[in-house]
Order: sequence, then C-alpha cells, then structure tokens
Amino acid sequence: MKPSILIIEDEREIALLIQNLLETEGFVCETCRDGAEALRSVQTVQPDLVILDLMLPGIDGLEICTRIRQQPLGKDPYILMLTARAEELDRIIGLSTGADDYLTKPFSPRELVARVRALLRRSLRHDPTAALIYRTPHFTVNLDQHIAQRHLSGQEAEILELTTLEFKLLETFVSYPGRAWSRTQLIDNLWGDDFYGDDRVVDTQVARLRKKIEPNPAKPTFIKTVQGVGYKFEDQE
Repeated sequence: MKPSILIIEDEREIALLIQNLLETEGFVCETCRDGAEALRSVQTVQPDLVILDLMLPGIDGLEICTRIRQQPLGKDPYILMLTARAEELDRIIGLSTGADDYLTKPFSPRELVARVRALLRRSLRHDPTAALIYRTPHFTVNLDQHIAQRHLSGQEAEILELTTLEFKLLETFVSYPGRAWSRTQLIDNLWGDDFYGDDRVVDTQVARLRKKIEPNPAKPTFIKTVQGVGYKFEDQE
C-alpha cells in the first residue's frame, strides 16, 4: 500500500503545492486547513505521516502535535513540522512536543520529498519487531547488530570501525538526512543528562567521524557544517 500523508496547512496555495508534489512521487495525500479539522482527520485518515504547519488558525501546530501524540491511534504517525520561523528555540519547542522533524519555509521541493522519504523509511514506529536499520545511498546502520557500512561506487560494502560515540553520532545523522543539528541537540543524543563540559566536544567527535567516513575529511561530502547552528548530514546518489 502507498503511504498516506495528511497535510495540515491553512495557506491553500502551499497545501496544493505540497499535495501535487507528493502525489507525483506516489504518495496518497489529504489536506485540511485548521486545527479542529486536523484532529478529526487524523482519526479518520490514520496517516503514516503528518505535515503540520506551525501557525494555524484556532489551535496552533504545537498544540495539534501534542494532541496527536496523546490520542489512541491505530498508527503513531511521523510528524514533519513546517514553519516560517527559523529561530533555534522554535525548533527545539517543536521537536519537544513530539514532532519528528522540522522544515523552515521557504523550502525546496526536493528537500521536502527527501525529508518525507527519510521519515517513512524508519519502520521502527509502526513495526517494533522489524530490524532497526537506517539506509542512505552510501551508508547502512544496523542498530540490532551494531554494524555501520559504507557503500562506495564500484566497491564492496565496507564495515566501519567506529567507537560507541561515533556509531551513535552516525546513527543520529543518517536517521534524519538533511536536518540541521545544534551542538546542544547532539549532546542530548550522545550523552543525555550525564554530560558536563564544553559543547565543543561535539566538534571533536564530528572530526573523528569525518576521518572514518569522508573520502576527503578536509572537504566533507556527507557531514556538512551549518554556520551558526551546528552540523547536518547529506547523502545523495
């Protein structure tokens, strides 16, 4: 069955743009334009993924996100939040309410499709018995077996010799291709509440991982620096 996507966006032109774009990619889409309608549609549609605008009339996107996570649903949908506000605080608040990813307007159609596909590749939420595996064009990370592989053109898959922190950092990156991570967010993922120290330790871990996965660590292909934010992972065919 084709994945179903519920688009919650009050600007009609943007909603139609997203719908046409994703239906062209083979997804089944429905749209709604306000919070009350959105909560009803989540129950009836049972989507695999929700694209949720932050600024909505009536009930805003943060409240809708929270309520979706509280509702007893047959599916626990992934939530991709859209907003015109790019501040780091908004990003953190959005993810803390249960959103799985965050995209700032204006966005490129290519990036939106990439984010949607990346979320839907993560079968963990819908099938807890499935193998926990993340795949991108050049990497496979198997969480059950704790194996990370790199796939380069014309070569056999290479098993990467990574430390526990390097493995967890790569897992974080490949689970959300294209997403920008702040150092604080990466610290939360790697160390949680046990961390005490300078957040620049993230730079050290990124540098070590780059040496093991980048063809040229001095000119990274996969792990990109995002000025003023932190890092993001990009992997294309």
